[in-house]
Amino acid sequence: MTKVFLTAQDVSKLLKLNILTVYGYIRNNKLNAIRFGRNYRIAKEDLDKFIESNKTC
Repeated sequence: MTKVFLTAQDVSKLLKLNILTVYGYIRNNKLNAIRFGRNYRIAKEDLDKFIESNKTC
């Protein structure tokens, strides 16, 4: 099975958040990410877990 990875920019657009907010979630270990040089990649399944754990309803 092939994992799908998103950039931090993709995640910010998808969640309608500022890119700095996404970086903050990564720095605070709220959102798992892999770092490639200066760029982060977030696995789609990790993003789904993040969304599920932060639902308010």
